[in-house]
Amino acid sequence: MDWQTNEDTVPSGFITEAQIRSVLGKPPASGAWREGDPVGRRRFANIGDFAFENGGSVPHTHIAYETYGTLSPARDNAILVLHALTGDSNLNHPAEPGHPTDGWWPGLVGPGLPIDTDRWFVVAPNMLGSCQGSTGPSSMAPDGAEWAARFPYTTISDQVRAQHGLADALGIDRWFAVVGGSMGGMQVLEWGARYPDEVARMAVIAAPATSSADQIALNSVQIQAIRADPLFHGGDYYDAPDGEGPHQGLALARRMALLNYRSPSELNDRFQRSWQSGISPLGGGGRFAVESYLDFHGNKFTRRFDANSYITLVEAMNSHDIGRGRAGVIPALESITAQTLVIGIDSDRLFPVPDQELIARHLPNNIDGDVPVVIESNFGHDGFLIEFDAVGREISRLLTL
Repeated sequence: MDWQTNEDTVPSGFITEAQIRSVLGKPPASGAWREGDPVGRRRFANIGDFAFENGGSVPHTHIAYETYGTLSPARDNAILVLHALTGDSNLNHPAEPGHPTDGWWPGLVGPGLPIDTDRWFVVAPNMLGSCQGSTGPSSMAPDGAEWAARFPYTTISDQVRAQHGLADALGIDRWFAVVGGSMGGMQVLEWGARYPDEVARMAVIAAPATSSADQIALNSVQIQAIRADPLFHGGDYYDAPDGEGPHQGLALARRMALLNYRSPSELNDRFQRSWQSGISPLGGGGRFAVESYLDFHGNKFTRRFDANSYITLVEAMNSHDIGRGRAGVIPALESITAQTLVIGIDSDRLFPVPDQELIARHLPNNIDGDVPVVIESNFGHDGFLIEFDAVGREISRLLTL
């Protein structure tokens, strides 16, 4: 169906009538993957009882993941690929039962591609606290109800420690490379600082060393949009009938996020002041095309994500500070020993290039000296999900050092 197309891997575009029809039905109260749903290509690793950085624990924690390629007998060809806020373990295969969207990096991972699965064994986990198979708010707690808002406050550090548990379960002692963009890039930095002897190479793409006040402010408004939805019910909505979950709040949060993910020039160039239909938006009840674009993708998002998970993950992004507990950002970056590629997107208004310049300046083994690679793109922050040729060229350079 049209709504299953991963909008993060294509440029913005006008919404068709077929697309609008595809989201007219009532969405479920939560778009989370739940036990009993088709497993698809997921695998699951039980990493045991998990204690969180800021308190609280979850028993029998599991991480959902997918693998691509074959692990070598020496176990020395493993690459960990980490997704962004609303991604999952599907890197390159089409939407299918159990997987609501197409893979989010199909131009980068696969046979003959920059991350060549004929050579590399690629592991793509769904992050802790998310909703596509890994333990999170939509998972069942020991009392038989969903964790919901009771799920412990989750940090980037927590998520990386959970990924380390997955590596242990797979018997991987050292990653040839750890690669990630946006929130995944935050996790890459944490891997480098927390487990320096277990990471040979890193690619940090469109991510900061810390979440700034501006970024936290943008996130806080999205969280409030969800919590203000009268159908959120403090996070206890999982038993609600279709159409009676916190869809309006979650869709509004997604609309806000999209404005940060895409660049002003892309939206202006593609939509200008076009109308969605022949009905005037100037008091006539019609819609501007860009309004319909945001509405469609907000509504579509509620069918594949969970409101509690969205809050959990956005709060984890807010927690990001590579210098916390490490005497500050600069000492933390200087402690990272992996050969590192740092990529920024010139039109990124969520995590702008100065964020990557700070990282590059203080990494001792940045492969480009004290500067990042800056990719020219009209697509803003989401450029790392769209500019396959440019991003792939740089990742190939890192992997062939």
